[in-house]
Amino acid sequence: MSFDFFRYKSIVFDCDGVLLDSNRIKTDAFYNATLPYGEKAAAAMVDYHVRNGGISRYRKFAYFLEHLAPAGVPGPDLEALLAAYATEVKTGLLACEVAEGLEAFREHTGGTRWMVASGGDQAELRQLFEARGLMGWFDGGIFGSPDAKEEIVRRELANGNIRMPALFIGDSRYDHQVAQANGLDFVFLSRWSEFERWEDYFAAHDITIKSTMKDLFTQEEGCN
Repeated sequence: MSFDFFRYKSIVFDCDGVLLDSNRIKTDAFYNATLPYGEKAAAAMVDYHVRNGGISRYRKFAYFLEHLAPAGVPGPDLEALLAAYATEVKTGLLACEVAEGLEAFREHTGGTRWMVASGGDQAELRQLFEARGLMGWFDGGIFGSPDAKEEIVRRELANGNIRMPALFIGDSRYDHQVAQANGLDFVFLSRWSEFERWEDYFAAHDITIKSTMKDLFTQEEGCN
């Protein structure tokens, strides 16, 4: 699917794997947080996390404790898992790569409202974007968990913050499902995604697929 960015009144971005090269940081943090339950349980947590990209850590750790943690094995509770995960992720997010071309894309879409709808913790995201000098680009706001991504998009549509027509840029099946359910066009960015077999999934969908944010922007500009 080809389209003109100027037609969109709002663009909604996922964060991890789209704006930041941070998916591996979070995958490692899920493994290390659940490792007290054993390597097999931690590996199962990583598998569940990767298969459910974009879903909040709250739901993932709750699922781990209910379905993946071995019975009778002592280990951290939900709050302790969340704390261990947050501590490890914070350092990595302050140092990871920001998507190349993002600033140029912001200039290119100067009349379009930008917002973030992420599975990451909302308070942490806002602190991170402020620390990395990105906050001012997202005039529609930075939103994350504990609210689920589908709840965020539905709410922001209802209150007029997301103005149609709108575009969602993501890197997971869940991102696409949220966009589709709410009538937003969708772009999939593949380079940093951990979505396995995404080619098979998107073969049945008429969407734009690009490697990086820069590729998407230069396609529109016709530059190298």
